Amino acid sequence: MADSRFVDDGTYYGKSCVKVLRLHQEGLQHYIREFEVTVHLGLLSRKDFIHGDNGDIIATDSQKNTVYALAKTKGLQSAEQFGLELCQHFLDTYYQVSNVRVHIEEAPWVRINQSGREHNHAFTLSHQATRYADAFQQRYKSPVVSGGLKNMKVLKSTQSGFVGFVRDKFTSLPETKDRIFSTIVDCKWVYNDTRVDFDKAWETVRSTILDIFAGPPVTGIYSPSVQNTLYIAEKQILEKIPQVERVDMEMPNVHYFLADLAKIGMQNNNEVFMPTEKPFGYIRGAIERHPKSKL
Repeated sequence: MADSRFVDDGTYYGKSCVKVLRLHQEGLQHYIREFEVTVHLGLLSRKDFIHGDNGDIIATDSQKNTVYALAKTKGLQSAEQFGLELCQHFLDTYYQVSNVRVHIEEAPWVRINQSGREHNHAFTLSHQATRYADAFQQRYKSPVVSGGLKNMKVLKSTQSGFVGFVRDKFTSLPETKDRIFSTIVDCKWVYNDTRVDFDKAWETVRSTILDIFAGPPVTGIYSPSVQNTLYIAEKQILEKIPQVERVDMEMPNVHYFLADLAKIGMQNNNEVFMPTEKPFGYIRGAIERHPKSKL
């Protein structure tokens, strides 16, 4: 037999996509949060793989039930906090667990607004962005928590350009100082401290990205490249939230090409565009704080 060993960060099991909604009431107002929770456990022993010995396995059905039980006893304060509580529970309860991974996505429920007044118990899904969080904890070590947002599609119809790039025999893209800029933002950030208001931090990240992308309501702000907009947003996130250690962001360049109306005898004065999904430009950037100087 080939000589081999288990890879720790690639060996685990668990329950995926457990949906849970928690409702609580304060007077006449109802409050809800809905999560989709994935829990993965790493065990100290590999006897389940090697010998088919299930003696250390916490059934994935039990993991599912644990999600519901902790939703009842702990509530769903935030995706990040619930991830921490699940990590702590499995490490405290089962000696054979060496590490816990939790991934949570939140359904974006918002109150229905009727003539300027929020409804007490009726909600609608808002698809502006999907919030998610990850928590990872090894036995005897501090947890690592991250927040994130994805599928936040944004577009501005001017105040964007792209000039000065490399031109060679394969270049057909013309330079432009005025174009549509659209992207689908995926941003993930890692905390260096769990003593933080996770809800407030998430909203700060979301609003910062939108502010840097759009600029002031009347004038906007010029973007010379997707890369520059991405970097400025990441820098602002680190400046505004001291508890964030690292920010990773993806901003694919979703193209809107000018439709060719000349072939049907019409002029197109930057009025009619053709949205495309593929191919798309892919831009990713990650920044982190400088390590603190050691005395």
